[in-house]
Amino acid sequence: MVVSGDGVVTEVGEGIGVATNNVAEYTAAIRGLSMARDMGASSVVLRSDSKLLIEQLSGRWRVRNPTLIRLHEEARGLLGTFERARLEHVPRERNRRADALANRGVDEWLAGPGRSYRPPAPAPELF
Repeated sequence: MVVSGDGVVTEVGEGIGVATNNVAEYTAAIRGLSMARDMGASSVVLRSDSKLLIEQLSGRWRVRNPTLIRLHEEARGLLGTFERARLEHVPRERNRRADALANRGVDEWLAGPGRSYRPPAPAPELF
C-alpha cells in the first residue's frame, strides 16, 4: 500500500512465486518504495510487521543471506532517493490490510501461474 496524508493512494497484492517470507517482505518493501518514488514522494515511512526487515534496513541487524543481501542493497538504494525516510515496525494486528493484500496475491498466483507448481521431492537420506 502507498498511503498519503489523506489515505491510501494505491495498493498492490502480487504473487511472487515460490519464495521465503523474508524474500516476500523485502520484495513488497521494494515495490512500495519504487511506487512512492515513481509518484514523486519526497518522504516515506516504511511500516512492516517484519522485525527482520525493519532491523536490517535500519542497520541494527546484519544481513547474512546472499539473496537478502541483494534485496537489502536494492531497498537501501531506494530509501536513499527520498529526502526523508523512516522505518517502523508495527504489530501484525495493525497490519491486517497489508496481510490481506499479500494473501490475495498468493491466491491469485496459485490459481494462475502457480497452478502447475509441485514442490520438489525431498532430498534422499544419505545415511
